Amino acid sequence: MESISIFEIIKVGIGPSSSHTMGPWNAAESFLNKIRKERPLQEVQRVFVEFFGSLAKTGIGHGTDVAGMLGLSGENFKKIDTTKIQEKVDTIKESAELNLGGEKIIPFVYGEHLILNRKKSLDYHPNGMIFRAVFDDGTELIQDYYSVGGGFIATREEHSYENNCTRTLYPCHNGADIERNMSRLSLDKISDLIFLNEESWRTKEETEVQALYIWQQIKECIYKGVNKEGILPGGLKVTRRAAGLNRKLLGDRIYNNIAEWYHLLLDSDITFTNINKWVSCFALAVNEENASFGRIITAPTNGASGVIPAVLMYSQVFTEYRSDDLIVRFLLVAGEIGTLFKKNATISAAMGGCQAEIGVSSAMAAAGLTEIMGGTPGQVLMAAEIAMEHHLGMTCDPIGGLVQIPCIERNSMGAMKAITAANIALESDPAKARVTLDEVIQSMWETAQSMSDRFKETSEGGLAIAVNVAEC
Repeated sequence: MESISIFEIIKVGIGPSSSHTMGPWNAAESFLNKIRKERPLQEVQRVFVEFFGSLAKTGIGHGTDVAGMLGLSGENFKKIDTTKIQEKVDTIKESAELNLGGEKIIPFVYGEHLILNRKKSLDYHPNGMIFRAVFDDGTELIQDYYSVGGGFIATREEHSYENNCTRTLYPCHNGADIERNMSRLSLDKISDLIFLNEESWRTKEETEVQALYIWQQIKECIYKGVNKEGILPGGLKVTRRAAGLNRKLLGDRIYNNIAEWYHLLLDSDITFTNINKWVSCFALAVNEENASFGRIITAPTNGASGVIPAVLMYSQVFTEYRSDDLIVRFLLVAGEIGTLFKKNATISAAMGGCQAEIGVSSAMAAAGLTEIMGGTPGQVLMAAEIAMEHHLGMTCDPIGGLVQIPCIERNSMGAMKAITAANIALESDPAKARVTLDEVIQSMWETAQSMSDRFKETSEGGLAIAVNVAEC
């Protein structure tokens, strides 16, 4: 088994869904590259894409169709001006044309060249899609893709299209591997082990730079979220709440930029109630940005992208564990815990319900927080176990297929559980724990396999049908 860099688990993304937006977008880009290897794009006459299963059932609310069109147009979600997304999509629909890869304009009729097949699922994975290119000479190129969570894609031929996978010097494919390597190397901090393994991709200095870049992106995303008011797109008429909460907590204090706002946070009134409200505010801000096609940090998915930012911001504003070095170590440990769930269970809600998203992100955040607060390796793994243990069985039942209700609030709850799990672990003896992290990961996977498909991001069960909302 190859190792995954932590920056494949915690990375720059775009809302509203890693599996339903980023995955299809990556698949569209991959298909363009596949065409280019076979023939020039100029020889393509038509392109078709059909989405199946969960991708189709919640595709409109998750922006799956948008991702397909923009991905085929050669747009990159890391670089696109997010304020122009709707305009670009409207142009494609109204003109019935698509600029394939930015190189050739071809006919493209929404509903004919892009289909959401809600009646059929592909057997390899519930997030399936098929791309087909027809060339001028009548020949075709067909490729199936599967969005397997966190923006990762796979094909039947290649189990995974994970980027930058390699064999590390000290492989950590489960919690037992981490403990074994820590003992073998006589290390005290899990983050030191991860630093060594990340050198398979880059130098330690480059890892630090990338982690601090992620931190800067997190702060900017939160800042955008706490300064936007109004109604989220999609038809549910969900009101943004982070801005109002931010304003209420700051009172009459004024700021003009992110640096001034952050300084006010450091000087804010520290009470138990206020800290709880700020943690919720941070999480809400990120996920309100995510719900409106904003640029966020996928960690490990978009639906759960507010948990790690909220917990990391909490640590840097409301605890004594503040420094660039601790920020880096938090992200290293959080990312590594995410790889364990990806390799041994799933981080896809379509495969495992919301336990695979909020549950995993909460476990990641709990581990990262415990690491920087002085926890032992055993306590770090214990914190991750506790956090996941209390998310087991959580369903994914988004109302209207949108990443809004209950998704946004769940990030606040996941962040608070992560903080609680860290505090419990720091006051516990891991040697006396009855459940290990590896055992809870196995339990999570068994729960996922037993869970009804109605509760796996299909909007066919739970809140999605209990609340009477017209299809968006």
